Amino acid sequence: MAKTKKRYVCQACGSVTHRWQGQCPDCAEWNTMVEDAPATVFSQKHDLSSGGRAVEFVALNQPAELPKRRGTGLDEFDRALGGGLVPGSAVLMGGDPGIGKSTLLLQTAATIARAGGDVVYVSGEEAAGQVRMRAARLGLADAPIRLASETSVRNILTTLGGMQPPSLLVIDSIQTMHSDTIEGAPGTVSQVRGCAFELIRYAKENGVALVLVGHVTKDGTIAGPRVLEHMVDVVMSFEGERSHQYRILRALKNRFGAVDEIGVFAMANEGLEQVSNPSMLFLSGREQPLAGSAVFPALEGTRPVLVEIQALIVRLQSGATPRRAVVGWDSSRLAMLLAVLESRCGLNFSSAEVYLNIAGGYRLSDPAADLAVAAALVSALADTPLPRDSAWFGEVSLAGEVRPVAHAGLRLREAAKLGFAKGYGPSDAKPGSAKLEYFGLGQLSNLVDRVMTKE
Repeated sequence: MAKTKKRYVCQACGSVTHRWQGQCPDCAEWNTMVEDAPATVFSQKHDLSSGGRAVEFVALNQPAELPKRRGTGLDEFDRALGGGLVPGSAVLMGGDPGIGKSTLLLQTAATIARAGGDVVYVSGEEAAGQVRMRAARLGLADAPIRLASETSVRNILTTLGGMQPPSLLVIDSIQTMHSDTIEGAPGTVSQVRGCAFELIRYAKENGVALVLVGHVTKDGTIAGPRVLEHMVDVVMSFEGERSHQYRILRALKNRFGAVDEIGVFAMANEGLEQVSNPSMLFLSGREQPLAGSAVFPALEGTRPVLVEIQALIVRLQSGATPRRAVVGWDSSRLAMLLAVLESRCGLNFSSAEVYLNIAGGYRLSDPAADLAVAAALVSALADTPLPRDSAWFGEVSLAGEVRPVAHAGLRLREAAKLGFAKGYGPSDAKPGSAKLEYFGLGQLSNLVDRVMTKE
């Protein structure tokens, strides 16, 4: 005989307990435990070795046809997806409020609809009139998109079941969807998981490309259960500062392509515009050489992007506590790099405030940025501009060594293409066919000597 047992699920991390607590025992967040749908516990063991259907196996070495992709009409979006949307795939897109997720998807839906594709756009956050107003502002009012404002998954699937499956289905957003077969309010762990499962099942059974918009928490992760990211095929993050016009679409997970690919957009009055050459975008405004500025050839997936790293050193009076402020980079890595510069190179940052910024609202996670950051810091400390036509890359170890990084030739070729004449990096890096002068730096102290002697 079955008996029901209450359970409570943390809205922040998905942890499950069988009694309510004010603080989650796993992530230590307060007031995040919400009662979930009752779990059924069987008092006797059931044999699952019979009664099912036989599973059909296929050979691993059997030739298989590659999935056919459908272009979105936006090259930057296609690049981040790995070539376009795959029929029957589920894409989860997250981003801060107001960053432009709905604008990007509305532009994509309009482009596909104008090209002859059948597109269904379901908004659970806005009324149909509000979406029409945005479409008119973006010049997309004539696009033949099937638009609806609905939050019931049952009503959505019933409607879709009575019509030809569309080419693209957009759900904005998954946290507003509600299933009447699951207890709980929209946005709870059980509702998000159950609604996503039903929508993904429909998409895979009918070969529909599904895009789910997801809310994010205060730390930037997608709200709801972590299992949601495992259920979908592609997880994308739309990043950027609302005060900046630039937006970066980044693939965090992709079952049909490479991860860490990016698409770059610029927010304009007519919507999002594609940026085909992001290196020129992030390097704009560097007319005069300034102390504390270094150019780093970053690598996003297979795409090299040149970004400017800016550093500022402010000397303090004795007794004041210095600040360390970082925008766009890991603050822990900055602390490590400052310690290496003091310990291995004899520089003094302990009595100075250090400010570090990645220009254009870009966020760096590439360890190869260590050398460029160090160059900017030393340049700011010595008040000596670096050569304006130089690019810097390399990972710095705790021993002060400049270690090799991947795809050095690709980074240097991008720098040479934009007119840079000098490259600085690990001593054993191979510039390949890059047409610039390359200088290998085995130790971080070599960088300090070059900057101090103005080479």
